Amino acid sequence: MMSMNWNYPTSIWFGEKRINEIQKACESLNIQKPLIVTDPGILKTNIIEKINNSLKSKAAIFSDVQSNPTGKNVELGVTFFNSNSHDAVIAVGGGSGMDVGKGIAFMAGQERPLWDFEDIGDYWTRANSEVIKPIIAVPTTAGTGSETGRAGVYTNEETHEKKIIFHPKMLPSIVILDPELTVPLPKSLTAYTGMDALAHCLEAYCSDFYHPLSQGIALEGMNLVKHNLIKVFEDGSNLEARGNMLTASSMGSIAFQKGLGAIHSLSHPVGAIYNTHHGLTNAVFMPYVLKKNRNAIEEKIISLSRYLNLDDQTFDGFMNWIIGLREQLSIPHTLKELIKDNSKFTEMSIMAKDDPSTEGNPVQLETSDFLDLYINSYEGKL
Repeated sequence: MMSMNWNYPTSIWFGEKRINEIQKACESLNIQKPLIVTDPGILKTNIIEKINNSLKSKAAIFSDVQSNPTGKNVELGVTFFNSNSHDAVIAVGGGSGMDVGKGIAFMAGQERPLWDFEDIGDYWTRANSEVIKPIIAVPTTAGTGSETGRAGVYTNEETHEKKIIFHPKMLPSIVILDPELTVPLPKSLTAYTGMDALAHCLEAYCSDFYHPLSQGIALEGMNLVKHNLIKVFEDGSNLEARGNMLTASSMGSIAFQKGLGAIHSLSHPVGAIYNTHHGLTNAVFMPYVLKKNRNAIEEKIISLSRYLNLDDQTFDGFMNWIIGLREQLSIPHTLKELIKDNSKFTEMSIMAKDDPSTEGNPVQLETSDFLDLYINSYEGKL
């Protein structure tokens, strides 16, 4: 039996209008001068206004955040943070805003560059843990689950690679899950982020790493997605469904402590090079990777189909459910519909093979396997 270290995440404040308690969250962490980190899209809503109205003193805002955040976004944020003597970060948004916020809080007092803390071996021990600032996370999408994760994903602009930066203290101290904050999310992003939550739970569930605690969370996370994603896609004002999807998103991030797999390995190079939406890209690759892994995961998928109470409780039945779900959410079937360029598949296959997510895939894959997956997904061959 393998030896494993298991960890569970942060304090989560769940419910409608919990954002009104943001000042209480700050006081509980002795935060005096937080910096709000978010993305330009959130600034077009009233979410930041709600947060500042609930704080004793209006917080400054940093919003130079890209949809696939870069190391430069973090560097600029650190400069802003330090020049204004902030003592904490309130990270607001989807994965991009939260990851940049976590990166700023982590890097504000470090002397080494961001890339020195890549999630490889014990690289995280290079960091000075004493200078990492506290983080309050406020997700406004239900997909990435960054609020319950100890890492951030950033594109290295020089190498065009997505890198995972990890440290235990990148975990937010308090998470506020307020479903009302996700109501402004456009229908398309509701779909893409929801499929991201599903991908996290599905890949964690299929991974062979031994983590039964996360396995159970992955299972119920997928059940929440099954019963709520279409509801919230069709009626964005459904707060119960919004809340359930926020929960599923946080559960997905907890679950993938167990591992991810080839869906993410394939998606990361595409996002880094073509700036595609991560959840959408995961959704496109999902059935192709399921087919590739079939021999190793068929019994697990049959058990999952029973738990989800699908009409056809077989591997093919599950595949048909995934494909039908994507169709209902207006998600394309082929990679060609996202990038219209097959010239970099060899380069991306090498990147995918080297991606940390590959280690968790239930089937050992080589560079040639990733090349086949890119070609098949581009042409729609299942």
